[in-house]
Amino acid sequence: MQGYLSLILHAHLPFVRHPEHERFLEENWLFEAITETYLPLVQVMDGWLRDGMQTELTLTLTPTLASMLLDPLLQERYVRHLDALIELSEREIHRTSWDKAFQPLAWMYHHRFSSLRETYHHYGRNIVGAFRKFQEAGRLEIITSAATHALLPLMAAHPSSIRAQILVARDHYRSCFDRDATGIWLPECAYVEGIEKVLQEAGIRWFIIDTHGLMYGRPRPRYGVFAPVFTHNGIAAFGRDLDSARQVWSKHEGYPGDPRYRDFYRDVGFDLDYDYVRAYLPATGRTFTGIKYHAITGEGEKRIYDRNAALQTAAEHAQHFMQARIEQMQKLAGIMDRPPHLLSPYDAELFGHWWYEGPEFLDYFFRKTYYDQDVIRLSTPWRYLQANPTQQVATPAASSWGDEGYWKVWLNEKNEWIYPHLDIAQERMTALARKFPKADGVKLRALKQAGRELLLAQASDWPFILRTGTSPDYARKRVTDHILRFLALHEQLTTTKVDGRWLAEVEEMDNIFPEIDYRYWA
Repeated sequence: MQGYLSLILHAHLPFVRHPEHERFLEENWLFEAITETYLPLVQVMDGWLRDGMQTELTLTLTPTLASMLLDPLLQERYVRHLDALIELSEREIHRTSWDKAFQPLAWMYHHRFSSLRETYHHYGRNIVGAFRKFQEAGRLEIITSAATHALLPLMAAHPSSIRAQILVARDHYRSCFDRDATGIWLPECAYVEGIEKVLQEAGIRWFIIDTHGLMYGRPRPRYGVFAPVFTHNGIAAFGRDLDSARQVWSKHEGYPGDPRYRDFYRDVGFDLDYDYVRAYLPATGRTFTGIKYHAITGEGEKRIYDRNAALQTAAEHAQHFMQARIEQMQKLAGIMDRPPHLLSPYDAELFGHWWYEGPEFLDYFFRKTYYDQDVIRLSTPWRYLQANPTQQVATPAASSWGDEGYWKVWLNEKNEWIYPHLDIAQERMTALARKFPKADGVKLRALKQAGRELLLAQASDWPFILRTGTSPDYARKRVTDHILRFLALHEQLTTTKVDGRWLAEVEEMDNIFPEIDYRYWA
């Protein structure tokens, strides 16, 4: 063994829960990710555990995602969603009975959905509990993120809000896993000097930063991104390896763009007659179902998806990825006086949702790395620190992994209107926490709900969506609704009196973090 490789999957979705509607389009973001990423990953890791493989993977479960995965309402709605997919796949089997190209794929989807339903019920609808099992078996390190994935550097002028985002996340992690998180995925890998002070208070030992954030640190890191640095209070910062990132993320070089893989956009939800698929879609109209019959192909007419060819391609890419890491590790080991460490972080939803064969790629890669070579040790950042506790001290540079490396994605002409409202709300939340240091009864409930509304308004997802234009009306409404609810609670607490009936309605709607401590803002 010449060095360590830490592969990190960042599983995150914004908190979307609408009990006031029977069906809601944006809740499908969660259902699609469960079906195509989270449950397939559970199945893959079950296979590693069954085969006695000493694999080590790192997974972020953000507090918003974990809260949704544990929510009984959303669990019940997901069961309904999965049952509908199985029913639709059965209809597709009958519809394609005379089509030799499509019917094997219809059967594939029916088998896959049925298998996922079996796995989901096997774990009592508790995907968080499934991942906890792997962590307790020593095969997985689960890390946390900020409470609602707020871009922390944009809150630097209000440190108590950064503190609340981190400490609420710490408390939520404890409630899920009965232990403290050792690591954190800073939302969007966005760092600015000073964040590590709150990480220290929360007991966090390491975080991830983008390549340039480490390379432009003070002083420059002696080993580049191939070893962590310690900040001055002893929190380790790990930098992203660009070579391994490029092979997956690059538009031109990345594996997911291979024409043999399944095409994301051709879906029966759009291709088939609307009356035929209407019962399986949200009430708002056409959207993706997850049943797709075509390969990426490239220019011209799409080819029919060949599942066996796609899996063979995933195996080839896994072999290529492993060999590239071996060569990289051997080169680094020859010039470093300590074992090199490669950090390869990705959005988890890439594997399965966007890149349908992604879970199989991970399975092939981990198996090949475990059985077929002895240069690389699959590890986690925390394991590496335990084995290599002496590292250079440096201060990373302000950075993120967003477009152009800083905050442009989340602060621009399309979303800048959000931040003056957040600034005022943050100041008022701190004033409330100081005015009512020992609240109880309905005032305590109102203060806790004010904290929830502020956290939800701070999510980085809303400015991101406004920038990309994918669901701008929904993102604008979410920010506006949370700010208005916060302002109403502030007025009731400071000027009038708390409206208990209205408060109960809001508590039911935005029920995240039931044990939130509003005093973190003080």
